[in-house]
Amino acid sequence: MLEHGGRLGRAAHEYGIPRESWLDLSTGVSPYAWPVHPVPPSAWHRLPEDDDGLLAAARTYYGTQHLLPVAGSQAAIAALPRLRPPSRVAVVEPGYREHAHAWRQAGHDVVTLPTDEILTRAEEFDVVVLIRPNNPTGMSLDRELILSSLVGARPARDRFSRGAPGRVASGPKTCRAQGALLQGQPWLVVDEAFIDARPGESLAPYVREGLIVLRSIGKFFGLAGARAGFVAAWPELLDALAETLGPWTLGGPTRHVVTQALSDRTWQASARVWLRETSSRLAALLTQRGLPPTGGCEFFQYCEHPEAEALHRALAGRAILVRHFDAPQALRFGIPVDDEAFARLDRALAGALA
Repeated sequence: MLEHGGRLGRAAHEYGIPRESWLDLSTGVSPYAWPVHPVPPSAWHRLPEDDDGLLAAARTYYGTQHLLPVAGSQAAIAALPRLRPPSRVAVVEPGYREHAHAWRQAGHDVVTLPTDEILTRAEEFDVVVLIRPNNPTGMSLDRELILSSLVGARPARDRFSRGAPGRVASGPKTCRAQGALLQGQPWLVVDEAFIDARPGESLAPYVREGLIVLRSIGKFFGLAGARAGFVAAWPELLDALAETLGPWTLGGPTRHVVTQALSDRTWQASARVWLRETSSRLAALLTQRGLPPTGGCEFFQYCEHPEAEALHRALAGRAILVRHFDAPQALRFGIPVDDEAFARLDRALAGALA
């Protein structure tokens, strides 16, 4: 399995510092979490049902009718490669490494490329995977550029397709709706796990044949433990993905909480303001300490630095957990939750950078 942030227990053991003493800035999950209300007992006692209001709330929030709830966008990342014949796949780099990993695990021919190269070479590939805002760099391609350059005015099949239909790499229960539509159909997969702070920039309302958009509940709503997300795509693809994942992808309590969170417009507005202001404050602190961000978004700041690994260890020795990347050498800082956390990070940076 690949490395991820949030491994607080392992860090506590490695550095001999009690878990409760740490400031965990290693993930992009917002610390400004939606306040979970009591869950009705029926959500625990009954099997989940599709007519519980979740899809209606999600369709309003994401601006599209064509959605499938999944157990976090990670579930879709793992399952989508099993719905295609062997394909040539381009994945943005640097980026969330689970994408390339999942496509390779399913037997596809995968190359990782920087964003500008993907834009110029897109027609060479059957599948293109983008992340906006990118994790970990925070870079976000303009929506209109994607729609004009990678989706195009003509049907996606005419613009991208290069492979002939072949054997689908999923199991015998693959949905019949795949047929010619999924056999060789070119895809643009866009991971928008971190776009909720900029809802007007999402591609979800523009889904069409060949365009798949992944959305996450965990990051913006601070509900990573709920393991919930959505896939926006054309109906035949959602049918195939639903059959691959099976029934009850989300449990009853999760469905109840997510329905309430997606409907809470007042909290969403306040969260977006808080994230923008706090992320800017973090960028200013890092700059003042001689570690100016080279990227970032509302959920984190990204700093390339030749001594990133040593800085990571120095901060961990002070019970501050951040995320280290080695290609290129960089650190990603999640958002501190309050003044005390900012002051603590400031002291730790002063010591680590001395």
